[in-house]
Amino acid sequence: MRKLCRISCWMVGLILLLTVQSSAQDSSQLMVQAKPIKQKQVVTFLLPLYLDSAFDATGQYRFGKQFPRYFLPGLEFYEGVQLAIDSLNKEHVELDVNVLDTRSGKSITTLIQDPAVQDASLLVGHISNNEIRPLADFANKNQVPFINVNIPNDAGVTNNPYMVILNSTLASHAEGIYNYLEKKMNAATSILVFTKNGTQEARLKTYLTDVENSKPGSKLKLKYITLPANFQATNLLPYLDSNKTTIAVAGSLDVQFARKLAGELAVLSKTYPVQVMGMPTWDGIRDFEEEEYRDLEIMYTIPFNPIRTDSLSSSINTYFRDKLYSRPSDMVFRGYEVMYRFGKMVAEQGANLALGLGEKKYQVFTDFDIQPVLLNKQQQQLDYFENKKVYVVRLLNGTVTTVN
Repeated sequence: MRKLCRISCWMVGLILLLTVQSSAQDSSQLMVQAKPIKQKQVVTFLLPLYLDSAFDATGQYRFGKQFPRYFLPGLEFYEGVQLAIDSLNKEHVELDVNVLDTRSGKSITTLIQDPAVQDASLLVGHISNNEIRPLADFANKNQVPFINVNIPNDAGVTNNPYMVILNSTLASHAEGIYNYLEKKMNAATSILVFTKNGTQEARLKTYLTDVENSKPGSKLKLKYITLPANFQATNLLPYLDSNKTTIAVAGSLDVQFARKLAGELAVLSKTYPVQVMGMPTWDGIRDFEEEEYRDLEIMYTIPFNPIRTDSLSSSINTYFRDKLYSRPSDMVFRGYEVMYRFGKMVAEQGANLALGLGEKKYQVFTDFDIQPVLLNKQQQQLDYFENKKVYVVRLLNGTVTTVN
């Protein structure tokens, strides 16, 4: 309870700080000034801060000692951005940074008319699905790079060389999974894909098949087993071999399917050597740290580096522990690396940033691999840019490591 209280307190404090900063202007926009400089590039963030929801007309916080969880992603990302601004100021990087609250009650089309968006050299959005297309269209029309930091799909956007998807799509995860399995495959290993009936599962199978078909030479020839809705260990047993290591791939993003499949395989792994390859949705499943899954080797893919052993990560952890009595979430680190990396790049390249999006420079925590995506290779049309880097995470008895 003490930890929850401390987290709530620092978050309420952050909301109060945001409210004070925005009191002299429209509550949907915040301005963070770097040092006075000439011809500063403008970076504008669109984040779900919920400032108008948090306080009533008299300025009183609405939720007492409680803190709604849906406030967290945007606020934590904002905190990371603020920490990165401090670092950039120490390096005398010349920027104007704006923050617009996408939950201020204004529509995304109205926010796009804000001078902070109209004058931007770079747009960064922690957004919802229905906000992608309007921002992408504006970015394309005005030739301003737009970075979507959280939604792992293109929302139907095509022919737009100014949109960047930072949270890798399912197609990229399928490619990363296949490449990893390709390296692991040998005579003493068998690879099976356990799946279920569903539209999403069919799409995942298509992605894996497309990757397999694109490979020259010998292929994995993945075997797909569709399990019944209420499958048990007996449904898995016929496919396991006590003389081989079986890599069981979960062919579904469904977390309930994940828990069930991993739980049944954990029991069978006492007799049959099994490793489990999961999906990016597995990153949020805390059950896998429980005794039920002990000694089961679980792997899954994520687009952002989960390892926090470098000196910068340590300093951020220390800051949160000593000043805020809490631990920083992944969103804090994501906010920091996006602000720092792309802030440095736009300050350096200005209007030419779109030409340098794929450059591997100013990396912080994640080794971003931003590549052009051509959905129809025959047309040779650049549809958008995407971070193609996926980390294969190994989770064993509560310890997380990366294996690629």
